[in-house]
Amino acid sequence: MNRKKDAGTGRAGRIKDWPVDDRPREKLLKQGAGGLTDAELLALFIGSGTGGVTAVDLARSLLTEHGGLEHLAALGIAELSRFKGIGAARGARILAAFEIGRRAQVPRAGKAFKISGPGDVASRLMPVFRDARQEEFHVLLLDSGNRVIRDAAISKGTLNASLVHPREVFKTAIDHLAAGVVLAHNHPSGEPAPSAEDRAVTRQIVEAGKTMGIPVLDHVIIAGDRFYSFAQEGLIG
Repeated sequence: MNRKKDAGTGRAGRIKDWPVDDRPREKLLKQGAGGLTDAELLALFIGSGTGGVTAVDLARSLLTEHGGLEHLAALGIAELSRFKGIGAARGARILAAFEIGRRAQVPRAGKAFKISGPGDVASRLMPVFRDARQEEFHVLLLDSGNRVIRDAAISKGTLNASLVHPREVFKTAIDHLAAGVVLAHNHPSGEPAPSAEDRAVTRQIVEAGKTMGIPVLDHVIIAGDRFYSFAQEGLIG
């Protein structure tokens, strides 16, 4: 992704007193959103400055303190609200902006999204897991043509047999008349290789699927922009 670096305007005072070409909103109208720095884009959601500090300055401080948009997107409302000059209302607008971005990358209901391999699973769920701070376990419910009926979030927390039980997985599958399922979860550590517990839980659910007549087609672990596929590694049988 190409992002314009924010070198700072070096301007003090109110944004409305800046030259027209330097104001974020006017720049966007003239150059398009791609012409704005991260701080200028964020400033449009902050709306206005406070205490002699402009919205651009607030945005720049937020980005500096939290290490950029990627880390800022992972914050909760409480953390954002504590930042001087942001508060609950501005924090809510910022969170809403990040959530819109995430949802825009995920195929929505009504679109026939077919799973042909682990890359399709990764492309669908990477935006969902991108800012997650803890492990989330999802099940993609598929019809007979391997099209996604539903993405069902089953649990949050470190994956283990007590947290993710076959009954939760297959109750959801039966309720939605799924012909097959794909398991997926994330590793916030950034390392996609499965743990011993990941392997044990996968074996348990695969065996339950055979008994239920609802095959588990894959288990995909997503870590940032990388993924691990149990099926690709020959571990789903």
